[in-house]
Amino acid sequence: MSIFRYLFILISCTALVFTMGCVPPETGGSNRTVSNTEVSPAANASPSADSAVNERVTNAPFTMPMLDAMLVDDAFVSEARTALQLTDEEVDKLTSRARNDVLALSNDPSEDDARSTRYATENATKAVKDILGEDRGGRFINFVKNKWVGAGEPLPGKANSVPTDTRVVVNIPAYRMDLFDGGKLVKSYKIGIGYPEFPLPTGLRKASTIIFNPTWTPPDEPWVKGKVSPGKTVEAGSKLNPLGPIKIPIGLPSLIHGGKAPSRLGTFASHGCVGLTSPQVQDFAMEISRISGKPMSLEDIKAYEKKKTKTEEVKLGQDVPVELRYETIVVENGTLRIYRDVYERGTNTEENLKRTLSEFGVQLDSLDDAMRKKLLDGIKAMAVDASGKPVDSANANSNTTNSNNSNSSGRVTRNIKGAKELSFTLPELAGKGYPAAVGIKP
Repeated sequence: MSIFRYLFILISCTALVFTMGCVPPETGGSNRTVSNTEVSPAANASPSADSAVNERVTNAPFTMPMLDAMLVDDAFVSEARTALQLTDEEVDKLTSRARNDVLALSNDPSEDDARSTRYATENATKAVKDILGEDRGGRFINFVKNKWVGAGEPLPGKANSVPTDTRVVVNIPAYRMDLFDGGKLVKSYKIGIGYPEFPLPTGLRKASTIIFNPTWTPPDEPWVKGKVSPGKTVEAGSKLNPLGPIKIPIGLPSLIHGGKAPSRLGTFASHGCVGLTSPQVQDFAMEISRISGKPMSLEDIKAYEKKKTKTEEVKLGQDVPVELRYETIVVENGTLRIYRDVYERGTNTEENLKRTLSEFGVQLDSLDDAMRKKLLDGIKAMAVDASGKPVDSANANSNTTNSNNSNSSGRVTRNIKGAKELSFTLPELAGKGYPAAVGIKP
C-alpha cells in the first residue's frame, strides 16, 4: 500500500493525527504547463536553494504520528534500511512505538491541557534515540525529515514576498489564505490550521484537482466514536463526513477542504490540512478554477454536490502553485503585525524584526525610543506557544528532550490562550508591505 493511500485512510485530515494528511492525486491533465519561473523561484538548483532546504530540514518538526505514516510505505522502509543499516528488530520497534504513541492520543475537547509542537518533537526524538542510539537515531530523524521537507520546494527568502504571478499563499500563523491572479490579490480566506502536534508543513506545492463529494474512512483510532466505525467508509454527502463537500489535494501531506465549523476558523482545526467551512470551500473552488483558466460557476459546483453519493474529480485548467508560509512578522499595508509563534519556530526575535523592517527601508534603531520599546515588547509577548509558554528561539523545534515539561498527557492542543496577534501603525511603513486581506468578513 502506498503512503499516499494510507495517509488518506488513516487520517483524511480529520482524524487526529499528524500522520499527515491526505492523498494527492497524480498531476497532469492541464491545458497549459506552468513555467518553472511561475512555479518556484528556486526551480533551478543553487547553493542558496540547498541552504534553504537544509534550514527547513533543521527547523522541521518530527513527531511519532509522522513516523507512523512513513513506516507504512515499503519504499521508504527499504531506503531507510539501506541508508541507516536498520535491522528487522529495529524497524519493528520503531513501528510498534510509533503506532502505540498514535493510539494514545486523545481528541476529546474536554481534555484541553496544552501540549505543543516542540513537546511532540522532543518525545519522538527521545523515543527514536532510545531504540537506535544517539548517533544513528539522529541520522534516522534527519533522514525522515529530509523526506518530509522534500515534498515541497523552498519559498522565496524575502520577508512578506508579494507574488507577481498566479498562485495561492497560505500564511499559517496569520490563519489566512490568499489567491493571487497575475500578481493581484483577488480573494482572501480566514482558515483553520493544523494542531500544534500536527503542524502544517511549509514549502511550495501545487493544486491540480478538485474532488467533489469525497468519502471518508475512519481510522482505527480511539477518537473515532459515536455514529461512525473504524474502517467503515462514510459515504460522500453524509452529515457524518467531516471532509465537507470538497477537498483539494496540495501534495503530501495536506488538503484544502471544507466541513469546518465557523468557530474553528482562526484557530487550530485540522491534522495537517487547511480547513474551511463548506460555503468557503465552494467559493474557493470557484475562484481557483477561474485563476487556473478553467472556470466553474457556483451553479456548476453545486450541481456536482447535488450528486451527493458520487465522488468526482475535476482537473484544473492548469496546476496552481500553493505556498505554505510561516511568517509571524508581517508588514501589511502600512501596519506591522506580529503573530503568535504557535508552532514554536522561534521566529519572533529582534533579529527577524530588524530583517523584516529593513526589507521595507525602515531601521529599528532609527525609530523613537517609545515605538522601539513597543515593538520589542510585542515581539516578546508573541514569542510564546499556544499555551502561553515562552518559545526559546535557540532551541525551537530542536531535537532535544525536556524532562521538566510538565504537560505529559496525550492530549491535543485545541485552543490558544491569550492574544493571537499584535498590530502597530508606523508612519514610516505607510503604503508599504503585503496587501491587506480582500473579501474577509470581519
